[in-house]
Amino acid sequence: ERFESVAAILLAALLGATGLGIGWSGLRTIFAKNYETLVIPGTVALITAVVSIVTKESMYWYKRAAAKKTNSGALMADAWHHRSDVLSSVGSFLGILGARIGFPVLDSVASLVICLFILKVAVDIFHDAINKMVDRACDDETTAQIRELTLAQDNVEGIDVLRTRLFGNGIYIDMEISVHACTSLLESHEIAHIVHDVLEDQIPNVKHCMVHVNPHEEGEDG
Repeated sequence: ERFESVAAILLAALLGATGLGIGWSGLRTIFAKNYETLVIPGTVALITAVVSIVTKESMYWYKRAAAKKTNSGALMADAWHHRSDVLSSVGSFLGILGARIGFPVLDSVASLVICLFILKVAVDIFHDAINKMVDRACDDETTAQIRELTLAQDNVEGIDVLRTRLFGNGIYIDMEISVHACTSLLESHEIAHIVHDVLEDQIPNVKHCMVHVNPHEEGEDG
């Protein structure tokens, strides 16, 4: 799981480098002011750019769907790498169109806008991957879901301790629940096993759940 986060970081770096390359190319053209030397492209170039946009955009949505399904940061980063190709092709299309209608600077301006967009995406992917590499607690919504599912099980009197942490794409749970003090050891074990199975079955990405059982005396807060 950490290797997947490392892969996402590397892909984010590659995405950032792509964005910077596109931006630098646009700036260099603007400062050089060499639009007069540009050859006006034909219709075939426009069609090629459109085909490239459609193809790469299809690949982006395919990889994005797979990344959402598996909660994979590396796949999502790879999907955005295809999207960066789409944006680059959009820039080429605008440049070709601009050259044909007498505004060749449109290509360079589009390159700068695309550069900023790609860099924003690269930073987001990098930040998400770093968060997955550093252990941290689940979000409030997931924690509330864990509590709700646990307390909904028969004979669970309360939750004494609940700790969660994210590791890669996985969720790890360490919790202490309370059952009635008169409950036998065998019954307590069965209750803990049920809670364990429910949490791993009902909450996506739960990789491991440790459930400890404490006796609950009458009059104690649940």
